[in-house]
Amino acid sequence: MMQFLHFCLSSLSSMTPFSYSNVFLFLLLLSFLTPLFLSFLDWTSFPQIPLLPLRNFPILPLRNLTILPLRNLTILLWHWPFSRSFRLSGDRCLKMFNISGCFLTDDRSAFLDANVVVFHHRELSWGPSDLPMHLPRPASQQWVWLSMEPPANNANLSLFNGVFNLTMSYRRDADISIPYGRSELGAAEQEYQVDVNRSCLVSWVVSRYQPQQARARVYQSLKEHLHIQVFGGWSHRPLPKRRLLSTIARCFFYLSFENSESTDYISEKLWRNAFQSGAVPVVLGPSRATYEALAPPRSFIHVHDFPNTADLATYLKQLAADKDAYAEYFLWRRTHQVRTITDWRERLCQICLRFPHLPPNKVYQDLEGWVNS
Repeated sequence: MMQFLHFCLSSLSSMTPFSYSNVFLFLLLLSFLTPLFLSFLDWTSFPQIPLLPLRNFPILPLRNLTILPLRNLTILLWHWPFSRSFRLSGDRCLKMFNISGCFLTDDRSAFLDANVVVFHHRELSWGPSDLPMHLPRPASQQWVWLSMEPPANNANLSLFNGVFNLTMSYRRDADISIPYGRSELGAAEQEYQVDVNRSCLVSWVVSRYQPQQARARVYQSLKEHLHIQVFGGWSHRPLPKRRLLSTIARCFFYLSFENSESTDYISEKLWRNAFQSGAVPVVLGPSRATYEALAPPRSFIHVHDFPNTADLATYLKQLAADKDAYAEYFLWRRTHQVRTITDWRERLCQICLRFPHLPPNKVYQDLEGWVNS
């Protein structure tokens, strides 16, 4: 090999200083010699460079990333829910929630340019007359039915069969699912201090009390076995928002009783009133399996775990007296955290994340059937 290389170099040295033919010959020889030379190298003699495991590389947290939808979307909100409006000027989804290409407006003159039009059911309860049926609707425009209320509070649904393309609700099977809150991995407080010295056993905040509701029947039975501090409009003990959490925090337990036992309906009564105050929630609403799927592990007590309210009351009293057993209902705070979703703008921005994955030609021919399923 070395003799052949010496011959080639000698031949090149005898060439005239420069010509295109000489350059071509040199490149040809080089292309032949290079792989031949490399084949004779002993690669095992070179030091090996160790590969670093993937866990040694920093991973950028998701909250610091800008989420990009597949295309720009304009979302028109036809009615502000409950007539409470928020500022939409500028690129709100990007500034507030790191979602780009998602533009919100409540300007009805933008109807023809909107990709999505959102209608809140409460403002449609009088019927389709509040819909822009008189305007030419672009063929690709999607209409979204929005409600955060359980089925009992959504009236006249049959009037809207065949009108809407998408549903937006707290339900997990909605096209755009927007729960009141969610449980997330990652502890906000590694050393959460449980207050086991409280002045109140059980509290409940209720304004719209209706005797025929399941929560009213459970309350009336439960109060026969223990004392419950009741606040809100119904008990004529109104509780200002600024004092809500601090008042509940004085109690061991909070009655997170929903006004309806409906699919996936878990409202701020759990996510804010109980979890944010630091009281253990006693829940009444959907099934235990639903709470287990959505809430942090071992974070609640379900009414239906007990054959009667007398047994439930006995358990609550025993738990309040056993500091170690009571503290176990807070162990989830070492591994999980709870986030509430209350800003309507955040809910609307979620449409842009889901939109690319939704069918383009869907129509709810039986909206009432879906809501009541």
